[in-house]
Amino acid sequence: MWSRRKEEEYTPRTSNPTPSPAEAGKELGSPSSPAHRMVEPEPIRASANAASIGKSVVVKGNIISREDLYFDGELEGTVELQEHRLTIGPNGRVQANVKAREIVILGTIHGNVEATDKIEIRKEAKLVGDIRTSRIVIEDGAFFKGSIDIVKPEVSKPQPGPQPAPSRQQVLAAAASVTSSAVAGVSEAKR
Repeated sequence: MWSRRKEEEYTPRTSNPTPSPAEAGKELGSPSSPAHRMVEPEPIRASANAASIGKSVVVKGNIISREDLYFDGELEGTVELQEHRLTIGPNGRVQANVKAREIVILGTIHGNVEATDKIEIRKEAKLVGDIRTSRIVIEDGAFFKGSIDIVKPEVSKPQPGPQPAPSRQQVLAAAASVTSSAVAGVSEAKR
């Protein structure tokens, strides 16, 4: 009996047996193989380091935040997140002007939206209002009505290095122009 199992373990397969239905689905080229499945984007959820407002919350007023915010409730007012990300969840209904660094919309916004970096309007989202941003993504199926103003991000100008000291000739020329202006001003005053 012991030797029999060893023989079964090490017997080479000489022909390809008919694959089971479970194995047939794993064949390369079949629609159910991982190479042919469409990859759906992972749904956006509140991250651990973002503040979260749930779908049963109704806010009438202004929201100013100094951290990322996931908003899934109702809002009437304004939202301002200077250097942070705002995500409007799928249940979110916002009637407000919105300003943030980055804005991701899965719900509904009625109002003007301004993002210094990027705005994403996902496929089930609805935005009615004007957009001002440097980058934008509108997925197929999203609803948008308004205008888009693409602005270039501000590039900080390099600080000029130390300037060389002006030459004696440049100093004398500047002094002469100041003196001649002063003399002309005095002459005009005497007239």
